[in-house]
Amino acid sequence: MEIFVYHNGSEKVEENVLVTQLPEILKDERSFVWVDLEEPTVEQEQEVLAKIFNFHPLTIEDCRMDHSQPKIEEFPDYLYFIVHGVRNEANSRNFATKELDGYIGKNFVVTYHHDNFLSIDNVKRQIRSSPIACARGGSYLLHHILDQIVDLYAPVIEDFEQYIIKLEDRIFRLTRANNRILAEIVRLKRNVIRMRRVSTKQLDILYRLSHGEFKQIDSAMLPFYRDIYDHLQRVSDLSESYKDLVSSLMDTYLSVLANRTNDVMKTLTIFSAMMLPLTVITGIYGMNFENMPELKTRTGYFVVLGVMILVALGMLSYFWYQGWIGGSDADDEKTPEDRDLTEITIVD
Repeated sequence: MEIFVYHNGSEKVEENVLVTQLPEILKDERSFVWVDLEEPTVEQEQEVLAKIFNFHPLTIEDCRMDHSQPKIEEFPDYLYFIVHGVRNEANSRNFATKELDGYIGKNFVVTYHHDNFLSIDNVKRQIRSSPIACARGGSYLLHHILDQIVDLYAPVIEDFEQYIIKLEDRIFRLTRANNRILAEIVRLKRNVIRMRRVSTKQLDILYRLSHGEFKQIDSAMLPFYRDIYDHLQRVSDLSESYKDLVSSLMDTYLSVLANRTNDVMKTLTIFSAMMLPLTVITGIYGMNFENMPELKTRTGYFVVLGVMILVALGMLSYFWYQGWIGGSDADDEKTPEDRDLTEITIVD
């Protein structure tokens, strides 16, 4: 637990503050208090949250659960909120969030979390070097914390985009079914849905904070909260587009496999078509009749074998001419329409 106290007119925040001093400090409305509870003990919870600040028991229970959905609740003297930040190790393959519970009142902010938050550590370094965030009140400090939390979504969003592109390239290079890629698509879809759900719920919180619904948020700070809302809106929009892209990845995977299967079936069909006339020839000359032309000739075997080779080569040439085999993925020549388009020039 860390306690930061700013007295009006001071040049720096005070840190070496005892819990027992908090009730007296809170009585001075010109002072500001930030209490950060990271993995607190049950005794610290009861002493700080219940006895000193007298927060509602249900909110204290929500803090302890660490599996609550993002939300915000208004009480007569304070706001209680739950937001989620991304874990330090989070990425597109393993997207996970961590919960931050908090309270904001007239001259205090209380944050409660079970995991370390890089955003909170950054804000602590800022106020140790300059007390401006505390001097401007709880609205400004909370803005700094939320802004840092939302900004840390950006690297994860970029990782999602890069992973989707790489996965799409791997799918197009497939030559046969790959259960590993299929499992990656399913896991990616699950992570995108999770990110979409969290960002959407937090959008509602920031919308309410940025539109003057709560008296605890200074009206002068509303544009700053709207800026955070815009950043989170981008995260939500991108997660929605990524959800559609991942769904299309599954369709692409199935289409590529179907095309590869069609190519195999086409090859087998052409091979069977080539063997059919050869089988007819060998079947005719395999009959055990006494009177058959060329049956007793010295060169009959070589003649029939030559005919079979010519028939096979003739059919192979025909298939090649029709483009059924040996075709390229790229167009060998442009259509007249494409040729016309490339020849268009702009005349002033």
